[in-house]
Amino acid sequence: MQLTIAELARALDARFWGDGDLAVLGAAEAGQASDGQISLATTPAYAERLAAGSMAIIAEDMDPDALGLKAAILVRRPRVAMAGLTRAFDRGPEIAPGIHPTAVIDPSAEIGKDAAIGPFVVIGSGVRIGARARIAAHVTIGRDTVIGSDALFHPGAHIAHEIVIGDRVILHPGASVGADGFSFVTPEKSGVEQIRETLGERDEIREQHWTRIHSLGGVEIGDDVELGANATIDRGTIRATRVGRGTKIDNLVQIGHNCIVGEDCMLCGQVGVAGSTRIGNRVVLGGQVGVSDNIFVGDDVIAGGSTKIFTNAPAGRVLLGSPAVKMETHVEAQKNIRRLPRLYAQVAELRETVKKLMEKRPGEASEQDARSEDKG
Repeated sequence: MQLTIAELARALDARFWGDGDLAVLGAAEAGQASDGQISLATTPAYAERLAAGSMAIIAEDMDPDALGLKAAILVRRPRVAMAGLTRAFDRGPEIAPGIHPTAVIDPSAEIGKDAAIGPFVVIGSGVRIGARARIAAHVTIGRDTVIGSDALFHPGAHIAHEIVIGDRVILHPGASVGADGFSFVTPEKSGVEQIRETLGERDEIREQHWTRIHSLGGVEIGDDVELGANATIDRGTIRATRVGRGTKIDNLVQIGHNCIVGEDCMLCGQVGVAGSTRIGNRVVLGGQVGVSDNIFVGDDVIAGGSTKIFTNAPAGRVLLGSPAVKMETHVEAQKNIRRLPRLYAQVAELRETVKKLMEKRPGEASEQDARSEDKG
């Protein structure tokens, strides 16, 4: 792809400086650009690396002339500019137009206009795929699944039967949507049920055998959702597991059966959400956050990395730690923990002082008694 400086500036909703007709062939880090590449240098540290006569995207308050640039695009918000720049030059996976001859597609499936189906794709009966969808190699799509327009499924993604996926959804390699939920029952009350009721006590320990509870519900995924590599969303037991519009889910995230995840959430790598939990809108869960089953996490909650949420979290709360507490509480607790060695030393010193004082008291008492006798 080739753009001019002026065209790229328009795409980024920014203004340009210098020669707007210069061709931009790609992007590079500051100081590493070759001919035709533009650098992103929106901080002074990166700007210092720019070569004289190069092209760069810089912050609005920088002086491109002083930096010796040939052309520049001046942006208000660098991170947003990075999103636009990378989008402009991202070619994506190579999926040839049309349907590859090795694809296995049930005759009852409906493939939308201008869709691209790659090698060894398997599409089941009753499937409907929207216009301009791109399905890469080795993707499997189960019966009666509905997929919206402009979908992009990377190699090896797996979509089970009776799933509903919205428009512009991206599934990265190995993503799995619609596997059975991890739901089992024992003929009599299990040890797990007992300890949940008693918080640790068990009447007796006996043999128990697990019986599967089958998953009759599907999965419903809204528009503009992205699911990372090897992330998994389990289907519901009776009703569907749901993921709201605009939510972004990172690699290796697990969403359990019957969960409801709201809109515009961000779930980072290795997050685990247990079954039947409700996540509000715009919730951000950092890497390795764990969320217990059957609880509610309110709108706009932010949980730092490795936080473990065991109880309901009110809207807007910022959480950290295991178990999760307010971030300021956790930070204060960690400060106090670091002070413990000094506190132990002070306590030990006080004990020694008290011990010495106690050892002195018998002698002092005898002296006082003697003085009292003299007075008598």
